[in-house]
Amino acid sequence: MEKYNNKINLLKALAIMLVVSGHLEFSLIPVFPPYSFQIALFFFIAGMLFKEKYSFFEFFKRRFKSLMQPYIIYSAVYLGITILIAPVVGKFWGMPVTLKNEILIPFLTGHQLDLISPLWFVPQLFTTLIVYKILSKTKLNTLFYIILALAAIQLEKFNQNLYILYLLRTMFSLLFVHLGHIYTTKIEGKYDIFTPKIFYSVICIQALCWLTNADYTPMDGIGLSYILVWGQFDHWLVPVITSLTGIWISLFIINIAYDYIKNWSFLHKIGQNTYHIMANHLLVFNIITYTMLTIKGIPYNVKNNADIYWFFCPLKSTYFYFITGIIVTTYFGELIKLIRGKVCKIKES
Repeated sequence: MEKYNNKINLLKALAIMLVVSGHLEFSLIPVFPPYSFQIALFFFIAGMLFKEKYSFFEFFKRRFKSLMQPYIIYSAVYLGITILIAPVVGKFWGMPVTLKNEILIPFLTGHQLDLISPLWFVPQLFTTLIVYKILSKTKLNTLFYIILALAAIQLEKFNQNLYILYLLRTMFSLLFVHLGHIYTTKIEGKYDIFTPKIFYSVICIQALCWLTNADYTPMDGIGLSYILVWGQFDHWLVPVITSLTGIWISLFIINIAYDYIKNWSFLHKIGQNTYHIMANHLLVFNIITYTMLTIKGIPYNVKNNADIYWFFCPLKSTYFYFITGIIVTTYFGELIKLIRGKVCKIKES
């Protein structure tokens, strides 16, 4: 069980590093450009951890506590930060503060505040898991979830309707939660899916998928990548295929590297703090950006017409952003756990 948990933890570490690197427009895995499978991998991991033993209400309560409670806290904290820094940066990084934008938009787009926009994934994961809990009682087979994901892609033409967008994201992500659950209950430990033949097959399939790239630029991956948060797909089938090949290659990397990295404590810390990394890496990136602007004497308003992912001199600084962002947010998560532990001890005494 310890080995199983360690592998999942390392898989989570890889997944969050893929997300952070994707926000910096580079990929840690060749032939898999940013946004080609990383979010599907997180849904897959959630499926690996899915437990059927809980009643619906117990499951709902547990998932609300682990996913939505921290989200509500982060939303409140970042709303305060956004208000405070607006006069300094000359821009309010988010949507107008209304009840709809603070309560409903987190589920529909998750982009009510720019600095925590990566956390759009959390309400969506919560929704998907609740729906999957309901559907798991019906014993629907994998084909149903495949059809659901393919149908979701067809809804792209209606993605301007935020309610349909919410629906199609849920339909698409259910497949990967289901596959994660199937993997742990019916495949892992029973079948060897990491043979050389399967490896070569996956790489060949991914190479064929690369032909869907409109401009054949590895960094952009147009056609191979998809933007799930906005329901943007460039192909009716490739997003599902590249999600599957990307998930397989991630599992493969952890399995072949496990004996070498199983005792790397920092990697385990990354895996244990994916929530805090997801929530805070854009803040760290922007602190770096504004520090660079200050050092260079460049006015802050140079950034105001750009989106939240605007970085200073990306050709030279990308990897500095990546390493600093991962380290700072990981240890911030460790600090939060330390403080929480001490508070609990005080309460107990």
